[in-house]
This record gives sequence, structure tokens and C-alpha cells, in this order.
Amino acid sequence: MAIEISEKTIKHEFIERISQLSGQDIFKCFQCGTCGGACPMSGEMEILPRRIMRMLQLGMEDRISESETGWVCASCHTCSVNCPRGIDLARVMEAVRLLILRKNINKVEPSGLPAETIRDLPQIALVSGFRKMTS
Repeated sequence: MAIEISEKTIKHEFIERISQLSGQDIFKCFQCGTCGGACPMSGEMEILPRRIMRMLQLGMEDRISESETGWVCASCHTCSVNCPRGIDLARVMEAVRLLILRKNINKVEPSGLPAETIRDLPQIALVSGFRKMTS
């Protein structure tokens, strides 16, 4: 599946917001794949972290927003610890989630969860999940 990239489709403002929120220089990434190789959740991701980084460099906001990868990220920092370029990829993924949530698009709607699910989950898991996936 080829994706057409042109100066018109690159969203420079999106790139800048990700850099500001994460405090990371996303252009330091050269897509070596170490992050995905170390990631305990990579088997569950539709787009591996190195590809997300490349898509960020290209300002592909719409495609990244449609992806489940940012939500699957466990924020365990394994990718960050192993990155040879010193990029804190977990902070970048957090910035991606924040920008999506700022559009008032919840990944999980708390009111839509069944009462038995809420009752059976540990409180800390609920709070953590809601903080991560709701605006």
C-alpha cells in the first residue's frame, strides 16, 4: 500500500506540536527498529513504533490518529531505554495520545462499560486506563 506524500500533505504544525509536547526531536530517529524489537507490545501493534516515528516525521496526522498503536503502547519505556539515538519514544506516544484526546475523541467511553466490568477491575487499573484513554 503506497502512501502519497507531498508538501501539501505534510502537516508541519502537527510535527511541531508533537515535538513540543514530547520534548523530543523526532528527526533524530533513523528507523533502526530497536524500539519495536524491544517492545513487549509490538505483537499487538498494527504499526510498529519505528514506522510511527517515520509517519510523525512526515506529518501524517490523520493516519497516526486512525492507528491503534498509540493506545496499545504500555508506556513501559523499554523502547526509550534501548534507543541508540536517545529518543524517549514513550513520551512521543504520550504526545500522540494527548493530541488525539484534545480533539475530544475518547478511546474508551467510561459510561459505555458494563457495570460488572467496572466492578471486577482493580481501581488503579480503571483510573490508569481512564487517564490514558479519555479527555
